[in-house]
Amino acid sequence: MADENGIEILDTSFKAISESDENLNRLAPGSPKCKSLGKGRRDKVWRHGNRTIYTAGRPPWYNSQGQLKEAFVIGICGGSASGKTTVAKKIIEDLGVPWVCLLSMDSFYKVLTDEQHEQALQNKYNFDQPESFDFDVAIETLKKLKEGKSVEVPVYDFKTHQRLKDAQNTMYGANVIIFEGIMAFCNEELCELMDTKIFVDTDADVRLARRLKRDISERGRDLSGVLQQYNTFVKPSFEKYIAPSMICADIVVPRGGENIVAINMIVRHVKQQLLERGFHI
Repeated sequence: MADENGIEILDTSFKAISESDENLNRLAPGSPKCKSLGKGRRDKVWRHGNRTIYTAGRPPWYNSQGQLKEAFVIGICGGSASGKTTVAKKIIEDLGVPWVCLLSMDSFYKVLTDEQHEQALQNKYNFDQPESFDFDVAIETLKKLKEGKSVEVPVYDFKTHQRLKDAQNTMYGANVIIFEGIMAFCNEELCELMDTKIFVDTDADVRLARRLKRDISERGRDLSGVLQQYNTFVKPSFEKYIAPSMICADIVVPRGGENIVAINMIVRHVKQQLLERGFHI
């Protein structure tokens, strides 16, 4: 039983989520995990078995006639902590394509005013609404990546609620670009850049438990603040903006990263699309 604050229940939920992640890793015995190479290249170069995967892309690809090949863009949407990034990484691992871009919508949070920043520190600012994102920059960035051009992607710090000054990630277009975020399907122009749209549909209790674990352990937040923000902004915004955008999806993935069947289907579809575009995989 939990105490009046429900702490025991939350701890049990954290344990269940951790055990679920461990069980997921055991679904494919002997399957090598992806890992970063080199301190200075963290999250940009992965090793998966005998393959090297570059997640910041590469210079543009051309066919034998010198014509530019546009990248295949996968959009992934879903609620906060639904497993969007996990699904994206599993697609990347299984595709067998060396050059990919993994682009998060989190990079495009707007720069807050002093008043908004103060509200954010008090858990009184709504980050889960379309107005909180710079869609113009996100669209321009994705357009350039799809054309094989290099871009400078902002770096957002969730602990300070600010973009890091003089800190940007250089990325290039690639065979495949995966763009993921809670509002990924809330802008028509952004959706038009996507070749396949995936919605990750995960149970609300699981999403809450994951969010609590992530925000407390990784972002230095306190329990009461996370719950306050969830009840005030996250849950209502999911119901108002995110859940309705599921209608835009070509594929809905229940249970997120643990749905191996759905991920395998997506990988087969993307491989076929790449072959039809002349990519050798």
